[in-house]
Amino acid sequence: MKILITDGISPEGAKILTDAGHQVDQVKLTPDELLKRIGGYDGIVVRSATKVTKEVIDAGKNLKLIARGGVGLDNIDVPAAEARSIKVMNTPGASAISVAELAIGHMLAVSRFLNVSTTEMRQGNWPKKEYSQGFELYKKSLGIIGLGNIGKEVARRALAFGMHVLAYDPPFTPMDFFVEITTKERVLANADFLTLHIPFDKKTGPAIGKKEFDMMKKGVVVINCSRGGVVDEAALLDALNSGKVAGAGLDVFAQEPPTEAIKALLAHPRVSVSPHIGGSTIEAQDRVGVEIALKVVKTFESEGHA
Repeated sequence: MKILITDGISPEGAKILTDAGHQVDQVKLTPDELLKRIGGYDGIVVRSATKVTKEVIDAGKNLKLIARGGVGLDNIDVPAAEARSIKVMNTPGASAISVAELAIGHMLAVSRFLNVSTTEMRQGNWPKKEYSQGFELYKKSLGIIGLGNIGKEVARRALAFGMHVLAYDPPFTPMDFFVEITTKERVLANADFLTLHIPFDKKTGPAIGKKEFDMMKKGVVVINCSRGGVVDEAALLDALNSGKVAGAGLDVFAQEPPTEAIKALLAHPRVSVSPHIGGSTIEAQDRVGVEIALKVVKTFESEGHA
């Protein structure tokens, strides 16, 4: 089979594919170039950068498989693929630890002013007094909305910090450690820290907006390492300015790279930001590459395309 990889894959993953006898082309393509070339491939492997639109799927006359190395399928037109009986797969658990650690990192950055104190000290200042009113994670309540692979890894680490964890997730499955499963309303009302690990729903819009902020404690810290749009950015800025939200950690944004329209949010002194790097660690990249390659090989073998 001919497989196109557009956003890169670990050497181990590429080797798994070639060792299985597949022809692999790794090349970065513009949307127009992808439309012109996709017709010559049986499968395509992407990360988050490449958009596999209906147009791309229609142009992929030989496509049998679309694989995304990572969590979510936001950049793939799944209904269009299913209409053509094209297999769609991803690696939901491979980067979970990396994303969970980043979420915890943002909590620590905001609670101890690491984002702003670093900048000030590099400018020659010594803001010891200004940033002496930080707060611990210990004995605080962490609310988790979305208790999938990533949410569970966050919960494990939060428990190690001595936090009380309460979570909301309708399709919850049992775990090997204690987390209080409750309603979304109770999570919002009781969380000292709130972290989101859910997909963005285009039909319903942001999961956290003004209504949800109004339900929260004053002084809550909000973390979004899931998907841009899950948190209403304008409502978050208002909540930060009013003091309702004490701080925020953001790895994802409604538009990426962020536009000038949210400059005030990015520059807010109680916001810690990162450029959508939740799953971008050496370890996660290796796991993602190997896992997606094994899934591709297994799928083609099961359908007699080895």
